[in-house]
Amino acid sequence: MAESKIVKPDGKQPDEFELKVADEIFKLETSSSELKEADLQGLYIIGAKEVTVDGSRKAAVLMVPYKLLGEFRKIQQRLVRELEKKLQGHHVVIIGHRTIYGESFNRNIKTQGVRPRSRTLTHVHEAILDDLVYPTEIVGKRTRYRLDGSKQLKVFLHTRDQVNIETKLDTFSTVYKKLTSKDVVFEFPVEN
Repeated sequence: MAESKIVKPDGKQPDEFELKVADEIFKLETSSSELKEADLQGLYIIGAKEVTVDGSRKAAVLMVPYKLLGEFRKIQQRLVRELEKKLQGHHVVIIGHRTIYGESFNRNIKTQGVRPRSRTLTHVHEAILDDLVYPTEIVGKRTRYRLDGSKQLKVFLHTRDQVNIETKLDTFSTVYKKLTSKDVVFEFPVEN
């Protein structure tokens, strides 16, 4: 029944890590005292990736359908805590699966369609950033242009969650770099 917790698009077969994560979610649904069966019923992932952070640590990136992202967010803190226990040493991050349309989207002369803002590359990358740090709020962003022409994004997170997520800042940076190929640094603003 663990296969019911992962539904790959286009009928693809899940790999070993994805099956392991789906199995753990299924076990949580059936046996967890903290997560009720009703909380996880009907929820599934569409993919999982294992990302290496700093050589020794690893992160599990769970891709969930965008339409179920709201349901996952209701139980995200409890689910992440339980999955991190089960996946020993992995930081768990939940990302909504979004579609990016290119600039040539629907350039048919008859329809004159306009690409939705939510499907642009910029918007999708910002949404991935929000998903990464959820439930923490992003309170500021700065783009730093280096002398060699490269860009680095600095993201400032709300200080009320500093104790809980301070150990995950490297994980967030590495996962964002892996998903979007953009450099980002997460920090907490200095209070005067």
